[in-house]
Amino acid sequence: MSEKQISWTAKEYISKDKKAGWYVGLIFVGLLFIALGVLMKWWSFIALIAVSVLALIVYSVRPARELKYRLDSTGLYEGNKKYTFTEYRSFGILKDGEFFAIILNPRKRFSGRVKVYFPEQDGEKIVDAFGAHLPMEPVKLDFIDKLINFLRI
Repeated sequence: MSEKQISWTAKEYISKDKKAGWYVGLIFVGLLFIALGVLMKWWSFIALIAVSVLALIVYSVRPARELKYRLDSTGLYEGNKKYTFTEYRSFGILKDGEFFAIILNPRKRFSGRVKVYFPEQDGEKIVDAFGAHLPMEPVKLDFIDKLINFLRI
């Protein structure tokens, strides 16, 4: 690939609509775990649950930022952060509802995957650009991805 660059903007994540019942359920489950912690006198566990519930609430009401992406012959730029092709063994495409995302699979065993949303109209040139540097593999959702989708986080 020449030094041709592809640029686009997309949301950092797809926010799922949550009704009041979702928040009530989250708080209820959190209170159940806190009650268990009190019974067992697991004070650190209680603090962890309280902070986790608060973090989930804050995270779920925060709107997704619009990020700028740029793809060149060395890798992917997300704002000022760079993901070089040499850090990843393959990529795949995921359809998340009506949106599409590129999933970068890391070479290192315990590194996280990178998910980058892209507009459907630019999909072919973006996929071709990734394909020029990385092999494409089918994407399978792991347990954490399935749990996040189930919980609508």
